[in-house]
Amino acid sequence: MAFIKINTRGALAAAALTLIGGMASAQVSSFSTPPQGSVWNTMATVISGQARESGGGRFVVQPYGGNAQMMQAVNDKLAEFSLNDVNDVITAVSGTGEYTMSMPELRVVARINPFPVGLYVKESSGMTSVADLAGKSVPSGWDAFPIARAHISAILAAGGLTWDDVKQVPVPELIRGSDDMASGRVDSAFFALGGPKVAEVDASVGGVRFLTVEANDDTLAAIQKVRPAFYFADIEPAPVRVGVKEPMAFVTWDNVLVAGAHVSDDQVKALMAVIFDQRDAIAGAYPPLGAINLETAYKAYPGVDYHPGAIAFFEERGVTMAPAN
Repeated sequence: MAFIKINTRGALAAAALTLIGGMASAQVSSFSTPPQGSVWNTMATVISGQARESGGGRFVVQPYGGNAQMMQAVNDKLAEFSLNDVNDVITAVSGTGEYTMSMPELRVVARINPFPVGLYVKESSGMTSVADLAGKSVPSGWDAFPIARAHISAILAAGGLTWDDVKQVPVPELIRGSDDMASGRVDSAFFALGGPKVAEVDASVGGVRFLTVEANDDTLAAIQKVRPAFYFADIEPAPVRVGVKEPMAFVTWDNVLVAGAHVSDDQVKALMAVIFDQRDAIAGAYPPLGAINLETAYKAYPGVDYHPGAIAFFEERGVTMAPAN
């Protein structure tokens, strides 16, 4: 995979959504995210907005084309923070999987929330389970968002399918994939539960539904062959969970806050104070962030290190590291 080099932070900031607050003298930090409309972009915008309102810092939210670019921005000191699947952070640090070079400057700050993902379809399609996609089209390729390849592989496995059982239709990234499903170019789309884009498509096509998977010991083993930190989460229908028509299991990972090794301890601790002390306000702005929990935020992961500022924050709050799954 080729990595896009970014010329200057100023050029990126000019194209970004700028969220400015707090004291004029406060240092500006930046979040690297996927494109606007994605879940991580929404989460970063909400957290940054709360930091502004509570005096916790000044932020720029910088959208990129995909995970590789946003991780590289943090590794190369062009951004301070990001939000990502812990599996992708592990592979980025090691330079394995979709990454052809290691990114040793990435540090975990905190487990933010569980992150259920799925394949969804138009409700009019009549499909209700991933198994129903046999012979149907599924978005593939993902050149600008390669993390989706592993996620969809796991979802298909949980439905008893492989890529050979479906028709592969190339799409570049998340937003385009959902647009292509809405237009009829592909039968299904991939997205995280709670994504604003899912709600947009739901309104435009007369309803969507996420496809169910089989959650049992065999399928758990199958998804963990793809990524060892994957697990199943049971999800109940709720107004904010567009496309969830009944209680169902989702392939899930831990979503983590990431910082660069160059970020100061004080910057990390200030952002963590906003996230955990202003949790209710953050969840009010974006309900999926209601899962933020200080007591479960410090968890061991293989192959990645915590930022020293995060370690100090957890020690000051009396939180000990939980073992990996």
